[in-house]
Amino acid sequence: MIHIVFEPSGAEVLKKSITLDESLDGEILVIKDDFAAGPVANIYDAEGFQARKAWWQSVLEFSPYTDQLDIVDDKMTVHQLKKKLEETEENVWIWMGQNPHDVCGYYWLISQLADYQGKIQVIYLNNLPFINEIGGIFYPQYLHEIQPKEFLKAKRLARPVTLSEFELDPDEWRKICREDEMVRILEGGKKIASKDVSFFDKDILDALGEKTVKLPRLLSSLLPKMSIKTGDAFLVWRIRELVNAGRILCDGSWEKGWKDIALKDTKGELFVEMDEEISE
Repeated sequence: MIHIVFEPSGAEVLKKSITLDESLDGEILVIKDDFAAGPVANIYDAEGFQARKAWWQSVLEFSPYTDQLDIVDDKMTVHQLKKKLEETEENVWIWMGQNPHDVCGYYWLISQLADYQGKIQVIYLNNLPFINEIGGIFYPQYLHEIQPKEFLKAKRLARPVTLSEFELDPDEWRKICREDEMVRILEGGKKIASKDVSFFDKDILDALGEKTVKLPRLLSSLLPKMSIKTGDAFLVWRIRELVNAGRILCDGSWEKGWKDIALKDTKGELFVEMDEEISE
């Protein structure tokens, strides 16, 4: 058995669940890219691949994640997966949480696995209740939110990817790629909607408020409140774009990292009291 997840944190929880149930034992592969953001036009061609790689390089610049450009290794991961499916009788279980990151990753992946129909199963935790650490019922969006022992319940949801899905899901992904917007959100089920690059701007500007704020503090207050989430690296890239456009004022050196950056909405007062506000 080969398990596929779309975030390292999901892989860690799955590893713990395997220690509780040997029937789940198998290799765990992680698709690292977040296909819910960034350019996806001609994603399987060299030109589209290089455009996406260049975009990720600009996103990760100055971030704490500059060593994580190995998301481009996803192509090799799929190549090796196909080879195993051709040479062995292994089955694949694709685990998806109800979020655009996982669903877009699924679309990108399943569009490359049509030759292996019958060997591919999917577990989509769509609107399903689970028990949290204090015994309450909740509806997880991400795999890492689920307790390892709850994965034993989730495994019963595994089902084969149907022939119809192998036909329709790649068509849906091709449509999304042709739209080539910079943001993709989940509207329910597996319905992905393409949105403009400015989609999260209101969240960013609302979180800035009236005072100057350090970038790490802004992110810590912004991310938990977002009803539709994206990665912090994407948000900071968008903040930099808003700075360049004059919509946000910025003080500090990006070369020194996120911790050195202070920001302010241009609707507020200018940086007259910058040093004093930062020290508060």
